[in-house]
Amino acid sequence: MRWQGRQQSENVEDRRGIPVGKMAMGGGLGTLVLVLVVAFLGGDPQALLNQLAPPEANPAPGLREVDPSEQPLKEFVSVVLADTEDVWHTLFEKHLGRSYREPKLVLYTGEVETGSGIGNAAMGPFYSPADERIYLDLSFCQDLKTRFQAPGDFAVAYVLAHEVGHHVQKQLGYTDLVDQQRGRISKVEQNRLSVRLELHADFLAGVWAHHAERIKGILEHGDVEEGLRAASAVGDDRLQQEARGYVVPDSFTHGTSAQRSRWFRLGLETGDISLGKRLFDLPEEKL
Repeated sequence: MRWQGRQQSENVEDRRGIPVGKMAMGGGLGTLVLVLVVAFLGGDPQALLNQLAPPEANPAPGLREVDPSEQPLKEFVSVVLADTEDVWHTLFEKHLGRSYREPKLVLYTGEVETGSGIGNAAMGPFYSPADERIYLDLSFCQDLKTRFQAPGDFAVAYVLAHEVGHHVQKQLGYTDLVDQQRGRISKVEQNRLSVRLELHADFLAGVWAHHAERIKGILEHGDVEEGLRAASAVGDDRLQQEARGYVVPDSFTHGTSAQRSRWFRLGLETGDISLGKRLFDLPEEKL
């Protein structure tokens, strides 16, 4: 991906190496709300609960040294974020007749305080609608290469663009529409809505890549394959098969590898933001 020498976003908060005290939530309503938010975002609630142990059991460490080798990666994600800002400002004004509100990107190490409570690296990159921030532990970029077998800078760009897609969804009202159904429908139906929201974010990541290529010529040979490989690598079916040895489709919250790749490709090939609306009306077998 072509990115060197281009503008970096000013919306990056670097909290790497800054420890976070354990949240004393006492297992009450706050814990429940945070666990539900993490589950909705596709994270591991048990990993989060393990992080919420009493302070005396897990004393907060001192300041941790930031790995200087991460500097190029920090610059890269800052450029990608700036690219998303340029594209979404243009699309909002041209096609929606409104202004785009830029999200913040928070870089952290290990764990981080969010608008919804404490987040941690086990959750992977995530977007918090409560404070309109994207949270990224840069170690995930290495995980993407080794654990998920999806190397390449454009694979990282796809992941970040997907989280920005969730921010776009909030501004367009999709997030609220899905949230309003919680408690009114079954868990299986909630999961299916979550899948559509995630596939829509994949689609929006593709829309971004389409227009970033048209405007700035960001793509190099092999980049599209890197993005599609990353989308496929984080499919629910693949992750469940690797973790359990079998899959449970009714528990999917992000979509299969094939679905995630298909919707990312559709956005990438068309760049037509309006096509994403039909995703929420399609029958399950058409996703």
